[in-house]
Amino acid sequence: MTLGWHCPTVMAYGGDGLARWLGTRPERSVALLLDSGVAEAGIAGTVRERIERGGRTAHTVVITGPGSPRDVADLARRIQDAQLVVAVGGGSLLDQAKLAVLLLADPDALTRLTVPQRSGLVLLPSERSRGPRLAAVPTTLGTGSELSAVACLAHDGGKRLVMGGALRPDAAVIDPEATATLPAELVAEGVLEVLSRICGSYAGDHRDRPTEDALAESLAERTVRLGNEVRARRARGLAADERLRTEIAKISGLSHAGWVVLDRPPYAGKGWYLANELSTELGLRKMTAVAALLPPLWGAIAAGDTRLGSARRLDALWQRLRAAALDPTGEGPPATPLPEDPGAGIAALIDSWGVGRRITAEPGRLAVVARRSVRAWGAGLPMLDGLNAADIEGLLEPAVSDSTPVSR
Repeated sequence: MTLGWHCPTVMAYGGDGLARWLGTRPERSVALLLDSGVAEAGIAGTVRERIERGGRTAHTVVITGPGSPRDVADLARRIQDAQLVVAVGGGSLLDQAKLAVLLLADPDALTRLTVPQRSGLVLLPSERSRGPRLAAVPTTLGTGSELSAVACLAHDGGKRLVMGGALRPDAAVIDPEATATLPAELVAEGVLEVLSRICGSYAGDHRDRPTEDALAESLAERTVRLGNEVRARRARGLAADERLRTEIAKISGLSHAGWVVLDRPPYAGKGWYLANELSTELGLRKMTAVAALLPPLWGAIAAGDTRLGSARRLDALWQRLRAAALDPTGEGPPATPLPEDPGAGIAALIDSWGVGRRITAEPGRLAVVARRSVRAWGAGLPMLDGLNAADIEGLLEPAVSDSTPVSR
């Protein structure tokens, strides 16, 4: 369980947030890591100018590739002379930056990251060696990697989840310019990712925790309202504005830390582990897999499968979210009430937000996903303990359509 709340990451909001944080730092040599997708974007030049303001030198490294152990080790070598690292990109880029900084602080950590094991989870020691300082500037919404103490590592055709306080960045900079060109559908997916993370942790916990629950409920309700704002603006042909993107980013970060997750079971959100294997095996984008899986997952919880979560708590939370979804946004027609059943309800909400969730799978592929899931996260491991391959395959089957083209 998460027994304590300690978040050493400095949060900085607004276009000048990075400059303000840099003004508190003595380091002069800076590595600027850029996702290849934003290397020519305005945010890259803006961040570089803020780094070099005041006489710092910025060594720019453009990153491509899936983030394998070899990629991360190579990145660590390329930035080994940096005293401070500024990473600008999506969740994958930020994860690679976090892991590279870890290797600079502790080169022996590479052995831990690549040790032969069936488990998909790698736990880092609680002791933290001091490497270069890391500032994360996210260019996507939803992952919350800029505030989290976890990172995904591509490994042997799948992904490992690396977890430890050493991965948490020193600063998280929420700059609206960084998400200014994010397509509307990815903004909607980001909102869904935040909602699924909050609800997964909440419903996967069978114990009531009044203060922590109240905060999670409030954030989940706020997330639904923001998702409806995104939907209303899309219906009018408008992009999410600076205020809306900043609010989504705030909740994304908050969903990883503090009282929202305090004392909750660390592996309460079962959906992530299943969606991870589903997306990898079928070649799907992560949020397509999450969107496809959420309705049957919530349906199974509501039907009483206590291995997946609490039906009572999910139903109570869902009724609050139904009410929140009816709140007017000031844009567009009044919302239609969502179904009372959590599984049908979340499906309707996902569809209303325009997030694709219809996928196909060839015969036998779901059985492979189920076996992969058990091997990496179950069979005695706590993440999916109590679920066998048949259970998981039965959960996945309703997520798949035989006639709808795969969404990627």
